[in-house]
Amino acid sequence: MSVYILFILPPILLATIAQGLLKTRYSKACKEPCSVTGAAAARAILDSAGLQSVKIERIPGQLTDHYDPRSKVLRLSENSYNGRNLAAVGVAAHEAGHAIQDGQRYKLMVIRQMAVPLASFGSNTALILILVGLAINIFELAMLGVFGFGAVALFQIINLPVEYNASSRAKKQLAQLGFITPDQQPIVRGMLSAAALTYVAGTLSAISQFLYYFLVISGRMDRR
Repeated sequence: MSVYILFILPPILLATIAQGLLKTRYSKACKEPCSVTGAAAARAILDSAGLQSVKIERIPGQLTDHYDPRSKVLRLSENSYNGRNLAAVGVAAHEAGHAIQDGQRYKLMVIRQMAVPLASFGSNTALILILVGLAINIFELAMLGVFGFGAVALFQIINLPVEYNASSRAKKQLAQLGFITPDQQPIVRGMLSAAALTYVAGTLSAISQFLYYFLVISGRMDRR
């Protein structure tokens, strides 16, 4: 158990720091007014990229914003959709960045979409396979579960540059279209950087889980 803590503690600490930083910077950005709503900013960014066919929908919740590449729909939470503040336009622009990635067939975005089914299978079955394999002493089955964690880690590694690229596109488009002033750019940049740090924490957590279980199961296989 102490070894497991050594593997899992760093990503937990990083995730805690990232979430606290995101909350602080998001709250600050919410207090900074903007001339347009998040939905209007997203629409302008999409249209400027020739993506008039991508729809924008409002969904419930906070920070539930996402782009659905299957249905070509950008979904924004209440604050991001109607909010006239830097948080709203920053988040909306980030999601519009994903839509642009999809429209331009950004290679890592394409690879990420291909990896989704495998990562989903891994996240749903990895621990079950490991526990069952250990319980019945079939370590090959347990190792299959380990590779399920590996699939999740691989997805996170691919996803990380995709998220950073979307944020980079968002900051560039907001500045070019004149939705944020030079004085406001550091606020948006700080919020998006904090959001990206949560993905770094998620990636570190996935890698740590994979390495821990791989070492444990491979060690037991060697001792058979």
